[in-house]
This record gives sequence, C-alpha cells and structure tokens, in this order.
Amino acid sequence: MVQAPQRTALSGPTLVRLLARLADADVPESRQTLADRLSQWLGWTDAISLSSALNGSPPAVAAGGARPAGGDAERECARVRHALAQAMMVARPAAASRRNGARQAPPAGETADYADYADFRQRYLTLQQEMETAIGNLRGRLRVALAARTPGMTRLATLDAIMERVLGARERSLLATVPGLLGAHFERLRAAEQQALADAQDPERPENPQHPEHPAVTPGAWLDVFRKDMQSVLLAELEIRFQTVDGLLAALRAS
Repeated sequence: MVQAPQRTALSGPTLVRLLARLADADVPESRQTLADRLSQWLGWTDAISLSSALNGSPPAVAAGGARPAGGDAERECARVRHALAQAMMVARPAAASRRNGARQAPPAGETADYADYADFRQRYLTLQQEMETAIGNLRGRLRVALAARTPGMTRLATLDAIMERVLGARERSLLATVPGLLGAHFERLRAAEQQALADAQDPERPENPQHPEHPAVTPGAWLDVFRKDMQSVLLAELEIRFQTVDGLLAALRAS
C-alpha cells in the first residue's frame, strides 16, 4: 500500500508557518544563508554605509549627559505592543457597518452571507500601517536612548537606523502579500462550508454529514474561523515587526 509522503515540519517565524498551514502549502526550507539573502537585498551603496558604521569611529558620548531611563522605554514598548494587539481583537471591520449605512443589519445567523473580504483586507492594511508607524517611532526613540549610553551602543543605534532604511522597502513588499494570502483562505473557507451544506441536503450521498459519524454543519461558522485565523496572523506579524524593538531593548538593558 502506497502511503502519501509526509510534509517536513517547517521551521522559522510563526507567521511563515501559520500562512503555510492556512494555505495548505508545502513550503520548502530555504537553503540560502542570511549573508546570501542580504547580498540580494542590499545595493553597493548600502554595503558602503554598513561598512562605514561598522568600521568607523562612533561619535563620543557627551560627558555628564542625561541617561534616558531604561524602565521608561520598557513601559512604553509594552504599552504600544498591548495597544496594537488589542486593536487586532476587533472581530468585525468597521468598513462593513459604514457601507451598510442605514440599511438594517442582517440577522446574526446571516452575517456570513453578507461578508465581503474587501472589508477585512482594508482592516488588515490599516493595522499594518498602524504597526509600521508605531514601531518605527519606538525604534527611533530607542536609538536615541542607546546613543546616549556608550560608543558601542551609539554604533549599534547607527547600524539599526541604516538597516531600517535599506530593508524597510523589502519588508513592506513581503508583508504586503499577506492580505492576498488571507483572501484566498477566506474564499476556501466559504466554499468548503457551502459544499458541506449542499452535501447535507443530499441524502443519497454516502458521506452525507447528517450521518451520525459526521458533525452537524453550522451555517456561517466559517466566518468565525476566518476571523480567528486573521487575528492569529496579525499577532504573528506583530511578533515579527517587534523583533527589532526587542533587540534594541535588550541592548538598552545591558548597557
């Protein structure tokens, strides 16, 4: 008996593994090293900037200057992270209610019939912009705090500023593909439930879900599944975007 080959467990960030699962895709592990990837993403002028930051003498720290409190930075980062995560817990995009306007809201059981992915896509894009702005501001403030500590921390702050500038466009390009992947997942879930409901109405099918061995199909349940999946993807993206902030915070603690 021939057995179907099992997929190799994908390692890497939670976001990558989650998107691969939602797409039911067999994503191969990349064989490129980090240096190989960076060589494709950085231009020669970027390489010169990085080399200068690594090999040049960092500016001296002003003697007697005020040292920004590390505890304040910790609290501010935690506050921003919590606020962004809470915004992701909003189940329904506001665009849907605005579009419906004065039209009477559909009954709760019929909400899924009115679902339009365009509303969820706009919600996702809005949250991506909020993450980029808030986290970018945090990185800037953390770099200022680091630069006031030691020459070594000043060098690190300079490196982070360069990396944010040269890799920002690449990051935006990659993360911009996420709403499209979620859109395909949205349609797959809707189609799967429609097929299950159709099967439930056909008593002649041997795999009829009304059979005791099959669970009942709840109309509209697919939309709740999608909302939870979208929230999981958003939280995973927040985790990736916050990695640089976490790194700068760790450096600030150690300085």
